[in-house]
Amino acid sequence: MMFADHRLIRLTILDFGSFDVGGKRIIGLPGYLLETDKGARILVDTGMPADYATDPAAADARDSLSSFGHLSAYGPENTLSGQLARLGLTLSDVSACILTHGHIDHAGGLPLLTCPLVLTRTERAEPRPLWHGSARPIAWPDVETVMVDRDTPLCDGITLIPTPGHTPGHMSLLLDLPQTGAIILAADAINRETEPAEGFPDAMDSVAAARSAERLWQLQAVTGAKLVWGHDPAQWKTLRKAPDSYS
Repeated sequence: MMFADHRLIRLTILDFGSFDVGGKRIIGLPGYLLETDKGARILVDTGMPADYATDPAAADARDSLSSFGHLSAYGPENTLSGQLARLGLTLSDVSACILTHGHIDHAGGLPLLTCPLVLTRTERAEPRPLWHGSARPIAWPDVETVMVDRDTPLCDGITLIPTPGHTPGHMSLLLDLPQTGAIILAADAINRETEPAEGFPDAMDSVAAARSAERLWQLQAVTGAKLVWGHDPAQWKTLRKAPDSYS
């Protein structure tokens, strides 16, 4: 892979805002920045489209997101560019972007990318990112694209793990940090601690989602990893966010 001789040294959690899911719960919208010992900066997911901070009515007319809920906190500081700025960075400083899946809160910044994009082959097989409901307003970015089909080490300390269910091509990550140790970024393979008991109602394929969740729990048992859910309201409050980091 492109960073084969690199070692993961830092994880920064990006705060892409908060979303009220139909009055049922308010969730954080995370992204991640992974840094290596050789200076690579690898983005994981891109947050919401930036126009929700400038013209939310027009953005919703395009996406019909209000049929699901609404952003309860989202300003310029929560956009992809805004979160990178908290770290003194711009998009030109990003070496690659890993996309866990193509839903709007993960893929909103894709049109801004100029760096290589890494995702599963199954997710990329969708004609356009899955976005929200029937809305498919953006094309895949015209950038170098690396597609994976199986567990794939990106570098020492970063392993990509296909976890289908939430979407057919969903992907999670296993990290190994020098001081913090192992962390599993489940993303929406398990988007909150209660989701398995609820039967994975947010998954496109709940049976596949249950299998993927079991796989992550087995991996956690073997590695002793901290499991970071995709959108767990309680856990989100406990996580350190940019500009703080884990090393």
